[in-house]
Amino acid sequence: MQLDGVTIVDTFAEAFPMTAARAIVTADSTRWAEIAGRTISGYATSVIGCDAEVAVERRLSPKETPDGRPGVSVLAFAFSREALEKALVNRVGQCVMTCPTTACYNGLPLGEKTIVVGGKLRYFGDGWQIAKRLAGRRYWRLPVMDGEFVCEESFGTVKGVAGGNVIFLGTDPAGALAAAEEAVAVMRGVEGVILPFPGGIARSGSKVGSKYKALRASTNTAYAPSLRGLTPTDLPADVRCAYEIVIDGLTLEAVERATAEGLRAGAKSSHGVVAATAGNYGGKLGPYHIRLHDVLNR
Repeated sequence: MQLDGVTIVDTFAEAFPMTAARAIVTADSTRWAEIAGRTISGYATSVIGCDAEVAVERRLSPKETPDGRPGVSVLAFAFSREALEKALVNRVGQCVMTCPTTACYNGLPLGEKTIVVGGKLRYFGDGWQIAKRLAGRRYWRLPVMDGEFVCEESFGTVKGVAGGNVIFLGTDPAGALAAAEEAVAVMRGVEGVILPFPGGIARSGSKVGSKYKALRASTNTAYAPSLRGLTPTDLPADVRCAYEIVIDGLTLEAVERATAEGLRAGAKSSHGVVAATAGNYGGKLGPYHIRLHDVLNR
């Protein structure tokens, strides 16, 4: 298959289930809401080394938020509800509650599978916290130095999909990076997905396992240009770089849509991209196999 002269390799991205939550962060201004969104998303690229995978999903207008203020939607993913709860309590407490003028709300339906966030942060109020129930939901108001911090007690969770990915192979590193950036811009328009790596792009793709027993993952040698001739490679002879975009989503459909739109946006021969592929581990990592040709044909 070809897109704009770029070969789309007949392969699949191997994704796996993770527990996901959505936090709605609001503030008096869009600027402060976005600062809080960026801060809560810090050090959250991969569960290989982070407590969760977290990123801003999109900006929200005052009409879309619970308190009528500007905000951002943040998605967070972890291997279990327990791990997700711990990560969100820490991140909301350290990165949102500390940020001027902010509040934090649950962004998913409340069902049986919930985690407690505001209900644990309330103790920071040192006995001065106040509970309020509105429309069947409970909120906590904590006194802070610019007034009060409002946080919803419980957050809904769903079984999300993590580890979707596309990899662009290029003969010109600057051009391939520009193509990947254009793909990121389009993929971020898909509701229900995040791209957790810096700027949405990873240059240090990983493989499962390592020669060192203590490591669960190590550099993806098959896509490292400097190792061509020293190890088995998946890079064509003229390729000088590979950039990977990792996709986490609330649903498999959302990840597949982002994959297709990212491929169409980033497959540009004019940028020196010669091929687009995806990382998988022969079906050993996860049950979701996102075939590049299939999502494009849909």
